[in-house]
Amino acid sequence: MKKDRQKAIALLIQNNEIETQDELVEKLQEAGFDATQSTVSRDIRQMNLKKAPGESGRSHYVAASETASLTGAYGNLLKEGLVSADIAMNLLVLKTKPGMAMAAAAAVDALELRGIVGTIAGDDTIMVAVRSKEEAKIIQKKFSDILSS
Repeated sequence: MKKDRQKAIALLIQNNEIETQDELVEKLQEAGFDATQSTVSRDIRQMNLKKAPGESGRSHYVAASETASLTGAYGNLLKEGLVSADIAMNLLVLKTKPGMAMAAAAAVDALELRGIVGTIAGDDTIMVAVRSKEEAKIIQKKFSDILSS
């Protein structure tokens, strides 16, 4: 039960900008889980979830690995080098400044984003293989957020 609930939480925060524990409880209950605020609070601690700014500028829950990576050296490299992020079916095509694709691809790999199968880099272009079109859209949004920050 706990394992299933925590998987649901991971999926919910990946696909929604959930700002509060109460909002997370509501979403879990809509998904058929019997959750309370205290249960969700424990799950958040155990899953090491953090809050990060979203599109609206308001904080929402994210996996700790995402915040650490996006605020560290790899995040800075992506912020400096990334030019665009486009989708082609289940592939992401990331454009970088000339000569930065290899380093940016290493940064993408280090993010360990769910759904990414692997990367191939040239001089200023990275092909990111993603498991599905839906996951590609979610990941593309993350890179678009980096571009707009």
